[in-house]
Amino acid sequence: MSGVLRVTVLALAVAVTAGSGVSVAESRGGVTGRFDVPLPGYASPHTALRDGSPASVGLDPAPIDAALTRIDEWTRKNYDPRLTVPLYSGAVSLVAHDGVVVSRKTAGYAVRYADGAGTELPEDQKVPMREDTIFDMASVSKLFTSIAVMQLVEAGQVDVNAPVATYLPEFGVNGKESITVAQLLTHTSGLVSWIPLWSRYPDIPARIKAVMDIAPRTTPGTNYEYSDLNLITLGVLIERITGKKLDEVVAQRITGPLRMVDTGYNPPASKLDRVVATEYQTAPPRGMVRGSVHDENAWSLGGVAGHAGVFSTAGDMAILAQTILNGGSYRGHRILRPETVTAMITDHNEAFPGHDHGYGFELNQMFYMGALAGPRTAGHTGYTGTDVVIDPASRSFAILLTNRVHPSRNWGSINIAREALSSGLAKALAVKPRHGRDAWYSGIGDASSASLTTVTLHPRQPVRVNFDAFVDTESTDRLIFEVSTDGVTWTAVPLSVHGRGAPDESVEALSGNGHRAWWRVEARLPHAAEITLRWRFATDARYTGRGVHLDQVVVTERGRTLLNGEKEPHKLQSDGWQLRSR
Repeated sequence: MSGVLRVTVLALAVAVTAGSGVSVAESRGGVTGRFDVPLPGYASPHTALRDGSPASVGLDPAPIDAALTRIDEWTRKNYDPRLTVPLYSGAVSLVAHDGVVVSRKTAGYAVRYADGAGTELPEDQKVPMREDTIFDMASVSKLFTSIAVMQLVEAGQVDVNAPVATYLPEFGVNGKESITVAQLLTHTSGLVSWIPLWSRYPDIPARIKAVMDIAPRTTPGTNYEYSDLNLITLGVLIERITGKKLDEVVAQRITGPLRMVDTGYNPPASKLDRVVATEYQTAPPRGMVRGSVHDENAWSLGGVAGHAGVFSTAGDMAILAQTILNGGSYRGHRILRPETVTAMITDHNEAFPGHDHGYGFELNQMFYMGALAGPRTAGHTGYTGTDVVIDPASRSFAILLTNRVHPSRNWGSINIAREALSSGLAKALAVKPRHGRDAWYSGIGDASSASLTTVTLHPRQPVRVNFDAFVDTESTDRLIFEVSTDGVTWTAVPLSVHGRGAPDESVEALSGNGHRAWWRVEARLPHAAEITLRWRFATDARYTGRGVHLDQVVVTERGRTLLNGEKEPHKLQSDGWQLRSR
């Protein structure tokens, strides 16, 4: 490992552990099944997956079951009632927590349609999904390329901060001389997202040369643009340094040691009966694609490329996810050091808010990670309809594999299904009340609102309001604390907030995700003869996070308690809130 990276990743590892507030000794037992106790570091490297029930690891099965019901329904209909086609042909999902696979489910078909128009095959020609169905992972392949690069970094053969041209001199032309390996891994190289290699260039050497020759669209390091060309380049870099083809490197250094027996490029004919069909393609004229990579550029590069080409199963991807949770090791085979995993799941794109990215892994993307999203939540999606979401803070992961481009890529996005599965797992994890046996929980979904209102109070002096809040929301979904002196007009009250991840200054609304901590909140009100207080939580059209919990509401004036929510819950009137023990 290069000296610069070694220092960086060790510092990151220390920061992750120190910032959690939970000791390694506390990282099991009492916190299993918890969302509100984020864990530091990684699981034991000896953690191996086994099957079990949600209850066996402290999970509430209901949110997971609800998500799986929706995922199954979407093989028959669309979430948008205006669309008459199903959201996807079929799906395989897998959910795990604390080393236990709590759900493996299949839905729909691996092969369903005869043509691009969506003509259904006869029932006896359809191929149902199986737990071991093999999927074209599309851009999830980028994780394998990134891991292979970081293995070279560990071996001292690559420095992430060095120019790519150090290893590929032909890349260092047309303004790319300064582009670093790290910028390729974080999509800050300035390269365009995609060019039609398959149609514009005649053969593999010409296609690779086109990537080496292309000029950046923007100045390297000045913006984020997700680009297949970044990972194609890294695939070439791996081959140049190792002297082996990318598929050989992945097999020898990743899938082989981890015993991911159904993962690789260009699946053999002997496994074709387990491979999903993807798109019916007319340009290029490939017909219904099955057993060959869907991505046209990867196909034109022989099915092996840094950006796409890997085929896998939910079970194999679960092994990779648990390897990350274990800090790079699984069943006695270490493919990465813990400090390298830390570098891969630490945000290096702070200059580009909303585009959190480690070395290869996307981070904190609520659009598919749902309520599991947080600063260390790592994952990736694939264009064909695949994704993996790994949450070290709760030792959990969710995998959803679909063939959503079967028979057409134009049938829509499956992000709502991705979000549903990850959020189902997050909501199965407990948020324990701060005091007593229960707390108020918002429990609402998209485009909804909930209010919790006190009875009318009659203070004699200025009032102080204290309450505990657990807030895990999209930034646009806000909890607002309001006061009314007439029961009609409401005014937001400034709040002082204390706790891990709390706002530094007084605010008029609470929102945010990833801190996973209860906050202590205080508000002060001038004297009024009659007041009513209200907590109002409203969500926009999409993405709600884990939600909001309220506990220990106490309203006082000097020398007198006006309301104690723990002892007088009947003085809080709920519209959408519910008392919950988790």
